[in-house]
Amino acid sequence: MRVELDVTIPGWAAAVRVAVAVVAALPAVVVRATGVKLPPVAAMVVFGVAVLAAVALLMWAAEVVRVDVSGSLALALLALVAVLPEYAIDIYFAYAAGSHPDYAAYATANMTGANRLLIGVAWPLLVVFAIWAVRRRGRPGDRNSVRLQPHRRIEILFLAVATVYAVVIPLTRRLAWYDTLVLGGLYLVYLWRISRAEQNEEELVGVAATLADQPALRRRITAGALFVGAAVIILAAAEPFGDSLVEAGASLGIDEFLLVQWLAPVASEAPEVIVAVAFALRGRADDGLGALLAAKLNQWTLLIACLPVAFLLGGGELAGLPLDARQVEELLLTAAQTVLGVAVLADLRISRIEAALLFGLFAVQFAVPTPTVRYLIAVTYVVVAVALLIRYRRHLPDLVRTVRCPD
Repeated sequence: MRVELDVTIPGWAAAVRVAVAVVAALPAVVVRATGVKLPPVAAMVVFGVAVLAAVALLMWAAEVVRVDVSGSLALALLALVAVLPEYAIDIYFAYAAGSHPDYAAYATANMTGANRLLIGVAWPLLVVFAIWAVRRRGRPGDRNSVRLQPHRRIEILFLAVATVYAVVIPLTRRLAWYDTLVLGGLYLVYLWRISRAEQNEEELVGVAATLADQPALRRRITAGALFVGAAVIILAAAEPFGDSLVEAGASLGIDEFLLVQWLAPVASEAPEVIVAVAFALRGRADDGLGALLAAKLNQWTLLIACLPVAFLLGGGELAGLPLDARQVEELLLTAAQTVLGVAVLADLRISRIEAALLFGLFAVQFAVPTPTVRYLIAVTYVVVAVALLIRYRRHLPDLVRTVRCPD
């Protein structure tokens, strides 16, 4: 794979940014290694900052690796590392639920929060910055929407299939072993299918571009060191960060479920969203939205598939992770939002009005988190989605044909 280095920064500047990330994570590693017990809020901050630092290191390493690794291996690697901290936190909650049933709610809270933030906040935010960049700088392009390339239909189709299946999960009131097989298998099929698609040349920016411009041996050693460093940070921070969220919620009088659902995903998703917005500001909105779309598919399939396995390894039942009434509501709402997300992208375009709709509906259910409001918003998501699918019905055959591999 040939890489076009679009925007590089001086070597010293790249080194400084990497060093800042490492230094930011260092207190968490030291605290974990020494066994020091921090107050809940302080622990939440220290370990949360470490998670952010790990995300930055992982993203730089993953982008650099694409210079040397191609095909399905690179695709699998990139799909996983982008949300690895999110996986670590969520899997920890599911694992802990095996011996502490109270943690079962936090596993689904973290997963549904991360998924809804991507569509309800990250997608609209990217559209806003993409349109602003086009208008302000006079660049050629759509001034009222973001358009996707035809090959993005692969992610949209698999996201649609996963969502159809996800609607069934709340009806069984548990995340079971067969959900792991179905959603995990679907993700593997997606990787196989996308590996057969034509791959676009990758353009790297910032730290990744500078590192990729190094001699091969130095580049590979650096990427490996970044991966190892990020792994150490995640192993040190994931468990105490999860525990500190629950303890901080109790000490501050905040609903622990809401704190786990929104604060942890914000920490793990923020760097990825920042990179996507950076793409949009540079006139590459398709790449930015494509990355967010792939992350959504990843979390909506493989992440969910991992939870029953972690629950079982933690001492839980083979039947799977049980879901209470609140978790059922959250899953239904997340599935309904995803249905609308698929419908919006059916014509490979998301307009500023559609972006405003996604954010507005998210804001209402976020500001008023009651069961009645959640169900009303879920119904609204589905009704609007059906209307859009009827409007974009001429695009649906092209979406379905995407499953066929090119000759």
